[in-house]
Amino acid sequence: MAQPQSRTFHWTFENPAEAIWPLLADTVRFNEAAGLPRYEVSETAQPDGSVLYEGRMKRGPFTIAWREIPVNWVAGRWFEHRREFLNGPLKDLTARLVLSPSTDGTGCRGDYTLTATPANLLGRLVLKAGFFESTAKTFAGLAADADRFAGGLSVEPFTFQAPAPGPAARAKVAELVAAIEAGPHGHGLAARLAEHLLTAQEADLVHLRPLALARRWQVEERAAIELCLEAVRAGLLDMRWDLLCPRCRIPKAAVEALDGLPQGAHCDSCNIDYERDFSRNVELSFQPAAAIRPLGSGEHCLFGPMSTPHIWLQRTLAPGEDLTEPCGLPPGRYALRTLEPGPECVVDLAEGAPLPAVTLDDGAVTAGTAERSGQIALHNRTARPLTVIVEERRWVRDALTADRVTALQAFRDLFSDQVLRPGDEVAVARISLLFTDLRRSTELYGRIGDAAAYHLVRDHFAFLGAIVRRHNGAVVKTIGDAVMAAFTAPADAVAAALAIQREIADFNAREALPVVIKLGVHEGPCIAVTLNGRLDYFGSTVNMAARLQGKSEGGDLVVSQSVSEEGAVASLLQHQDCVHETTKLEGFDQPVAYCRVRP
Repeated sequence: MAQPQSRTFHWTFENPAEAIWPLLADTVRFNEAAGLPRYEVSETAQPDGSVLYEGRMKRGPFTIAWREIPVNWVAGRWFEHRREFLNGPLKDLTARLVLSPSTDGTGCRGDYTLTATPANLLGRLVLKAGFFESTAKTFAGLAADADRFAGGLSVEPFTFQAPAPGPAARAKVAELVAAIEAGPHGHGLAARLAEHLLTAQEADLVHLRPLALARRWQVEERAAIELCLEAVRAGLLDMRWDLLCPRCRIPKAAVEALDGLPQGAHCDSCNIDYERDFSRNVELSFQPAAAIRPLGSGEHCLFGPMSTPHIWLQRTLAPGEDLTEPCGLPPGRYALRTLEPGPECVVDLAEGAPLPAVTLDDGAVTAGTAERSGQIALHNRTARPLTVIVEERRWVRDALTADRVTALQAFRDLFSDQVLRPGDEVAVARISLLFTDLRRSTELYGRIGDAAAYHLVRDHFAFLGAIVRRHNGAVVKTIGDAVMAAFTAPADAVAAALAIQREIADFNAREALPVVIKLGVHEGPCIAVTLNGRLDYFGSTVNMAARLQGKSEGGDLVVSQSVSEEGAVASLLQHQDCVHETTKLEGFDQPVAYCRVRP
């Protein structure tokens, strides 16, 4: 029987492990930069609820197939990836990376071990002919790239040469850039976006996120979002609505238009069904238009740690196995579960608190306290292997969720046809709503006549719309001479309302007669629906915001007490003249507390 063969390569980094880990553990990007081919993956649910993963790729006239074994890792410390081949020259192949602090405490050391077992004579020849050495040379170059990037000496993690576009393609891209910048949403960033599309790794483009671009380019998030939306209209980008799995956070359903959004989806990888929620798992993402840069299909790596960065530990335990792992978990809320479908346990870790001891039983996951500081204890009390997962409960950092993008004016201006199908409704966990109205508008119409009043109301709509957009919101609709606007953050809604009252004097100075505006703000859950051909909101949160506006006397702002006490809103209001009141509102059984603000 053939014996496994191993080689370990040692890398020295000038930067610490926490800077190197996100780069080397991003195995999708790493493998693409290494020139490794893409492969197709099949996922088959097993009777016990687990999932069998098989990879398959062609090498010349041959098709090689293997089983993908779930990767084991402890974030910031080590990972191990194993494949068990069903045919071909190798029986198995395992890659293991271990990062440890350097002796001087400034950098770190990486030990990368490749272990392979030949399946036949060809396999023995492959290993003998320099498989380990050639792989080591390529990977060492990428490790050096990562160290330079971590130290701020390069702008990209790895040296990568994208396919060069031809002169015609370059000319087309330049034309599209000019068209984007000719509109209101380019923000001087269109050329930068185009260069990114032409030169970046596919790992950065297959699921392009504007919020990640904003952080990287150090620009306002709204500018990056508006840029990408305008780029879709111009033909530089395509967009899609992704339905993210709540466990692995990877999209398992995608559609081009909201009216095709399914009620839910099934994640083959996690073997669970899940429902959609505008505020949590419906994301708008982007890709280069195929005419600009076509992207390949298949995977560069299925299970890389940075594909699921919210998972701090993933470890397969044999039946009855007990072990401990050094692990550094920052304070926060964590879910303890298994990769296989089943229950989970949620724990809150305070600063300096001991790490949990995770026990897997049939039908239960429980948390105790580990005996040793800085160690997490893992116990499998079942008769089958299970993969334990410790994951942060925070949501995807850079996801542009549907509740946010549909509450931006640029989206509603550019994609008014993006609505839900008739009769469909989607939950929105939180939305902030601002209602406005003109005080004594009927009296105003009688004084100046309908034609003059129409022009005044139209101008006041433009005035309100500009302020709403400036504060990351969108005008949902106008109702007579009133406006309903939506925002993702309550602080943006309140800031917009304050700006309206602060700037109304300048508006009135340009008009024949002054107007007085009444304002109300509330936030909470609702449902998104399509009404009169536009994306709209429905529910008690909407009714509350409208009723609060009715309590405004004009020149003031009425904010529900819950919104006024929210951290960022409280900061905005701390130097304002605020009076707290309670009243009965039509349609609500209990008295409603609110804050009247006089800017």
